[in-house]
Amino acid sequence: MKLTHHRIDYIEFTVSDMAATKAFYGSVFGWTFNDYGPGYVGIRDGDGELGGFALGEVTPGGPLIVLFSDNLDATEKSIADNGGTIVKAAFEFPGGRRFEFTDPSGNRLAVWSTS
Repeated sequence: MKLTHHRIDYIEFTVSDMAATKAFYGSVFGWTFNDYGPGYVGIRDGDGELGGFALGEVTPGGPLIVLFSDNLDATEKSIADNGGTIVKAAFEFPGGRRFEFTDPSGNRLAVWSTS
């Protein structure tokens, strides 16, 4: 992966249940993981490691991470089917649609699509 000045390089989430977190993100988004021990897991995609999950106490707030989907409705269904909670229903905005969800640990993220 090319390092780019001022680009977000790594995202780290605090989670309360590592097994549930890996099952959720693996099932919904197809992410794979590097296990570094019981308290930390690296998140991998085709370009390398882009973030991690650290076991700890989840606190609300912080930046909203927005993921892209080619099929927003299918992603929304997969999130709900795998233990996530839709907390803001899909809505339209200039350029597409998006919704927000919480993962099994309570982290809030969003997903958007151009259609």
